[in-house]
Amino acid sequence: MKELFSFLDPPFDAVAAAFVLAGVFVTFIALSSLFFIWLERKVAGRMQDRLGPTRVGGKFGWLQTVADGIKLLVKEDTTPTGADKILFKMAPYLAFCASFVAFISLPFGNGIVGREMSVGAFFLMAVLACEVFGVILAGYSSGSKWSLFGGIREAAQVVSYEVPRALCVLVPVVVAGTLNLTTMGQQQEGIFWNWRIFHDPFTFVAFVIFFITATASCKRAPFDLAEAESELVAGFHTEYSGLRWSVFFMAEYGSMFAVSAAACLLFLGGWHTGLLPFEPSKEWGIFGHILNGAVFIGKGFFLVFVMMWMRWSLPRLRIDQVMMTCLKYFLPIACVLLIGVCTWELFAPDWLGLGWRYLCSIGCVLAIVALVLRLLTAPLSMPKGELPGAWAGVATPFMRTSGK
Repeated sequence: MKELFSFLDPPFDAVAAAFVLAGVFVTFIALSSLFFIWLERKVAGRMQDRLGPTRVGGKFGWLQTVADGIKLLVKEDTTPTGADKILFKMAPYLAFCASFVAFISLPFGNGIVGREMSVGAFFLMAVLACEVFGVILAGYSSGSKWSLFGGIREAAQVVSYEVPRALCVLVPVVVAGTLNLTTMGQQQEGIFWNWRIFHDPFTFVAFVIFFITATASCKRAPFDLAEAESELVAGFHTEYSGLRWSVFFMAEYGSMFAVSAAACLLFLGGWHTGLLPFEPSKEWGIFGHILNGAVFIGKGFFLVFVMMWMRWSLPRLRIDQVMMTCLKYFLPIACVLLIGVCTWELFAPDWLGLGWRYLCSIGCVLAIVALVLRLLTAPLSMPKGELPGAWAGVATPFMRTSGK
């Protein structure tokens, strides 16, 4: 990026490049948040057998999020009487900064990165963990015990889940031999069986554990104990309104995309389609770079959709279940995965690695094809009084009253 401003004298070239990058990243996070809020409502509607937004912005309610944003901008921004006013006003922006800074090290394509770092994976995980400080400050400074409970819950949860998440990050790092995210993406060039998730059994399981722990770090259900409406009203942001309330959700959606992008770079081939045996940016120039960016963003958006899918499918866990799941299950599993991948790298013969790679990748493709065919052939509606899936054949109130 500095090369674009080479006509300026140092340090003004670096300052100009920094301002442009900051504007690009803030715009991307804001537009992504607008889309994610709309998508979450549509996903929730589909999961709960309703339509979601259908009025503002046509049949699909495309402008509903814009209308909500305008409402938040003009809504009164209040501060509780007993709050620490400086910390209360600073907390949402601190949470957003942690999510925003993570984008600096994310390569959206071959060479398309804000700042390439030799320790990019470490930097990404470190700054994403700082979002919890904004949550804690929000809960502490609000002067509300319910907000404080939400902040302390999030602190305990994030500190605990950081350990297995970091261990899962180390699994592909051991295979790649580097912490540079761009290099890790370049190493997965080619057909999809070159993706790191298919390298060995330990990286395959590590992706699953990483994604679950990353979901917990983003305060997403079933791990959303920081804002559990059933017992904390709204949790750490109970006392917030207007623009500051929306900044918290921009930070959350930004973190969701950041951890999803990290999962793509570490396990899912980064910006590679998995269908081309070459690097598009080297063969097709600017069009290759556009393809790389579109594929990378598409993969990240899909994993964000999976997080939403999980939210509206699974019930919220209790705080003791959340902590037990991490310390009793995820932490030991992550330790075994790290030891296992080190052993695999040292002693596994090449034929075993190739055999596993092809078997696992082709098996996953066949499973996905079977799932898609099942979805396409499944009936869109059931006969009146009947339930689908696991409830098939179970008597409903309609069936009982109608004498069936």
